[in-house]
Parts: sequence; structure tokens; C-alpha cells
Amino acid sequence: MTATPGRAAADNEVRVCSGQVRSPLGFAAAVDRIGELAAETLGWPGSVLTPLRILGRHVVPVAELVPEAHAERVCFGSDPVLDRAETATWVWPEMDGRVPPPAARVTGMLAPARHWRSALTAAVPFARFTSTAIVVPKSVAVAADFTSTCLIRARQFGIAVLSADGETVDVELPGRCFHDEPPAEHTAVSRWVNEIVYQQLIAAEAPAPSRS
Repeated sequence: MTATPGRAAADNEVRVCSGQVRSPLGFAAAVDRIGELAAETLGWPGSVLTPLRILGRHVVPVAELVPEAHAERVCFGSDPVLDRAETATWVWPEMDGRVPPPAARVTGMLAPARHWRSALTAAVPFARFTSTAIVVPKSVAVAADFTSTCLIRARQFGIAVLSADGETVDVELPGRCFHDEPPAEHTAVSRWVNEIVYQQLIAAEAPAPSRS
């Protein structure tokens, strides 16, 4: 394995967002609290991480460390690499066995938003490689176009739909669950996202233990 120094993203594709204040998205609770409630409702294992802006989309990752891979990377001094151009080369066949192993397992990606259209736009890019869910205020879930349009589109992508009202989170539509499926083969995007999540996990005070 090749030790690779960590790098900071220079293209503003990743931004840490504050979820500690009252949500500006129409929820009665802070975004981080909404994330915790949603992950618990869906049964997603791992740590609910700080809200992030990735590829211009506001999301809340849920993830856990892969102990063996993390230990190997610590041993080799291989920090998270956030340079998207560099991580894109890691999925090339000729790089097999020559790059750091994925040390995070993204168990889900939440997309809280004021409106379901914005939430779906945020969640769709991640639905190819992990469980995803959108969270909207309860008032949105009773709108006329919610059942006729939102749930149909979410079902097409396997995205779960949740509504939140204060401390209550309800599942309006179950989504595709990756937890019992073989790990999806990494793409350039998913490998880069994995490094972003890995950085957030090791920065957390106490990441949740892995199931393995």
C-alpha cells in the first residue's frame, strides 16, 4: 500500500455546515437532531456526521469506520485525501493494491430540505452506492403534489422519504437498503465521498463502532 498525504479540497466542492442552530430549512429542530432522529428511524448504523455541502448539495452522512482499513492507514500515515482528481485515479484497474483502502463505510446519506424537490436533487447522486433518504417538514408531506409526484420519483431511485414534525419523524416511503447487499463497486465519485466521510469520522470525538 502506498502512503498518501492528506490534502484539502481546493474547489469548494466540500463544505462543513453548522447543524447546531435552529434549522433554516423549515424544521422545528436543528439539522443535526433531525439527522439523528432520521437515522434511528431508518435503523442505519454508525455515526450521524456534521452536515456537509458536497457537489453543491446539502447532505448529512451516516457512517462507521472499517477497523482493519483504518488501522492500516494509521500505520502507514495515510490521511484522508480530498483531492477529487487524485482519488479519481484510485479506481483505475492498474491502481489496484497501490492505493489506501476505503476506511469508512457510508451506511446512509440523508438530504433534509424545505421542499421535496430540493431534497431529491441532493439525494439522487448518492443513491447509486448507499442507502439514501430525504427528510421534509410534515407540512410538505400533506401537500397536493407530494403523493402524486414526490413519492413516485423517490421510488424510481430507491430513496426513502421521511417527514419531520418536531421530535417526530415518520417514514412516508421506505427506500432501497444496501445494508444486506454486497458492497457496491467504487466509482470515482463514491471513492472521493468515502474519503470525505472518513475525514469527518476520524475528526468526530467518538465514532460509533462498526458492526464487523
